[in-house]
Amino acid sequence: MTEKVFDIVVVGSCMTDLVSKAPRLPKAGETIHGHKFFIGFGGKGANQCIQAARLGVKTAMVCKVGKDFFGDNYIQNFKDNGVHTEFVKQSSDAVTGAASITVDDAGENAIVIVAGANMLLGAEELQEALPAISHTKVLVCQLEISPQTSLQAMCMARDNKVKTIFNPAPAIPDLDPDFYRVSDVFCCNESEAELLTGTSVASVEEAHRAGQKLLKRGCGSVIVTLGPQGCVVLKGGEPTLKHVPAPEVTAVDTTCEYQWRTGRGMAWRSRHSGQGAEQREHHSSSTASACVT
Repeated sequence: MTEKVFDIVVVGSCMTDLVSKAPRLPKAGETIHGHKFFIGFGGKGANQCIQAARLGVKTAMVCKVGKDFFGDNYIQNFKDNGVHTEFVKQSSDAVTGAASITVDDAGENAIVIVAGANMLLGAEELQEALPAISHTKVLVCQLEISPQTSLQAMCMARDNKVKTIFNPAPAIPDLDPDFYRVSDVFCCNESEAELLTGTSVASVEEAHRAGQKLLKRGCGSVIVTLGPQGCVVLKGGEPTLKHVPAPEVTAVDTTCEYQWRTGRGMAWRSRHSGQGAEQREHHSSSTASACVT
């Protein structure tokens, strides 16, 4: 068992990305010609973890991949990026998760994921990783693995006074209320905020109202990202809205923008725990803008 202390532990997903680029997204039942194809490393959890590692913080990933070609490659990718892999497990019972992604010339995308081995990550793996989870500065979870596994990991962290960041993606309408109560930072985009609150989120003002609803459910603070409009930051006990604008860029591919933003934000939090959320999001927003160009 490792005795290392990490700045960030991510409990989440690994996906092999099968990416096609085309002039536009196809309509239902339509076949169109693309102009580029490549295979990459994805998954919301893995993207966040690798972004943090590239910023120089000590990171560990808790996840499960298949005992296959893609799984072997993913473990090597973690090692190449300086991510601790003791808690990256392989299974013969399912394939490595995969995502089929189409990106159009405007940078918009459509994604279908097959979770595969991600859904086999459970209590046994979390118990093995408990020494790392209980001593890290920040724990990060999402919803590309079993929601109950994410919730259990966050409860383990809170029981040990570890700061938690929760990214409710892909969003589910019947999210367990305990997620709000164990989230020091609840970070969602506009579509996720709409699904969770049942209200439109298309502007800074609407994001503020949605964020207030989420705060009332027990979150320590809420961040609602708005793509080119930046994000809004709300903190319990501080009624003032904080809007962090995004630098103006021409987007080429927005597929991983959200994960890079979260990765930068959690790296900042692990190093500057006393700094405000608004300052953290200024740094995250700059990184997200750079990654889509």
